[in-house]
Amino acid sequence: MEKYLANLLMCAGTGCVATGTPKVVAALKAELEKHGLSDEIKVVLTGCNGFCAEGPVMLVYPEEIFYQKLTVEEIPKLVEEHFLKGRPYEKLMFKDIEKKHAIPVMNDIPFFKYQVLRVLRNKGMIDPESLEEYIARDGYMAAAQAVNEMTPEDIIKVMKDSGLRGRGGAGFPTGLKWEFASKSQADQKYMLCNGDEGDPGAFMDRSVMEADPHSVIEGMIIGARAIGASKGVIYVRAEYPLAVERLQMAIDICLESGLLGENILGSDFSFDLEIYLGAGAFVCGEETALMRSIEGQRGMPRPRPPFPAHKGLWDKPSVLNNVESLAQVAPIILNGAEWYRTLGTEKSPGSKVFALTGDIRNVGLVEVPMGIPLKTIIYDIGGGIAKKKKKFKAVQLGGPSGGCIPEELINIPVTYEDITRTGAIVGSGGMVVMDEDTCMVSTSKFFLEFTADESCGKCTPCRVGTRVMLDMLTDITEGRGREGDIETLQDLSKDIIATSLCGLGQTAPNPVLTTIRYFRHEYESHIRDHWCQAGICSDLCSFHILDDKCKGCGLCLRGCPSNAVVGEKKKPHRIIQELCLQCRSCYDACKFGAIEIKPSLKKEPEPALKDEGVTQ
Repeated sequence: MEKYLANLLMCAGTGCVATGTPKVVAALKAELEKHGLSDEIKVVLTGCNGFCAEGPVMLVYPEEIFYQKLTVEEIPKLVEEHFLKGRPYEKLMFKDIEKKHAIPVMNDIPFFKYQVLRVLRNKGMIDPESLEEYIARDGYMAAAQAVNEMTPEDIIKVMKDSGLRGRGGAGFPTGLKWEFASKSQADQKYMLCNGDEGDPGAFMDRSVMEADPHSVIEGMIIGARAIGASKGVIYVRAEYPLAVERLQMAIDICLESGLLGENILGSDFSFDLEIYLGAGAFVCGEETALMRSIEGQRGMPRPRPPFPAHKGLWDKPSVLNNVESLAQVAPIILNGAEWYRTLGTEKSPGSKVFALTGDIRNVGLVEVPMGIPLKTIIYDIGGGIAKKKKKFKAVQLGGPSGGCIPEELINIPVTYEDITRTGAIVGSGGMVVMDEDTCMVSTSKFFLEFTADESCGKCTPCRVGTRVMLDMLTDITEGRGREGDIETLQDLSKDIIATSLCGLGQTAPNPVLTTIRYFRHEYESHIRDHWCQAGICSDLCSFHILDDKCKGCGLCLRGCPSNAVVGEKKKPHRIIQELCLQCRSCYDACKFGAIEIKPSLKKEPEPALKDEGVTQ
């Protein structure tokens, strides 16, 4: 067996690959070869490390020295300093918020320090294409135990006792779902994995499939054993080529090794697994729509009951779990239900993975205990708002079907129950942070536009209702809002939630309802004052330079696409309103807070003509 003095764990997830990992790896290997270090130091390509904002990243193991934002140009100096002279290269280390000092050890960096890894237990630590490395970290021990030492009833009891709730969004107890399917009588059952991650800004499942595909497969083997399924399908959107490639490679290796196929690990249990590529329809995240898609039909939900546990794929009993739920299964079987409950709360046990994005300093993938305060995630792990001197305004939880939680609720515990009380949902784990420059009316319009476009069109409340709401929001953001629109939006939302066929329509109004609930004054300002205070809705704002704050630096002038900003250097500038496009480039460029946003100077739109008394 080969032994190395150090392993350089280089992130090769989608994010780091996009920012230059292949070129950095080539340069790193060449430099190690140049200095005769190739036999002593091994470069290992891992899956997503999680700290996406700092990519490409690398962990020097076993020292656990963390390097970030690697470039080809810096590699020679890094190798010279760290591996020839024996002193870690501080320039490429993570700096604290004030940039006063470097933090060399990965687990001392706040982004990692507050996380607890269970789903992401192998992230950035193993080669995702190596079965041996997965096995070295207790891989497939739980599967061996489940197929050789446990009955289906034993497995289901452990899962029920653990309290694991589905991490795909609904939060339904996993063990209970498995129990329903296990009791169904049929000649064929199916174990399914939902890797169709469609939320804007979400990349939790993609990262797990890329970094640790065997954890998903092992979870499916255990689930199939529990319900009596002999066939399985992983449904992945085609936009995830790296995840698909690594999953298929892992399946092939498992077939060769006796971990899939006939008589797994010498037992009487057989299980075949394949991948099905989805076309990226958001509605196919709904279980019955996903199953119809696998069957070759249009991905459209069907009424329930019957539930999939009794009549699912090909009308056979089926269980669908998402990627994160399945990645939790093996550690639960291996360590027990009580161990799993050491994290989280009574009703929301365990950990949850979130994709932290938006106006946040530390963008990336995080895993935290359920019950952790929202503030800890945003400020301690996320590092707070990215732009200096900007304030936190809200966070969108649960993707386009979720809701916006305001600053006054930032201390709320992240549990299914507490988040639901705010009007948002935990969902699959999308977390989009917004600062004070965000227009909440425009934000609700953005998310509703997505869900309206993604509606399958099967039921009228979702197909027509979301479109009517979107038209109203468009009118409000373009200055055509009318008194009573807010109340109409609320009434429409309640009707759509109550009458839609599936979860897409039932949750689509959430962004609108929560923004009205917490930011009603912004809707009123848009409608009554024709003013978007954030300066996002171009028809409802105008930009003005404050003489007492303008330094005459010229940043706003150089950034203006219409030459609307004029002025001499080191003297206050001004904006020619007739030329201004309300693009806010001057506002974003100014470092001195000299740009003021005021109500629109445009003439208010004419009221709609009424047809009373009009004759032909």
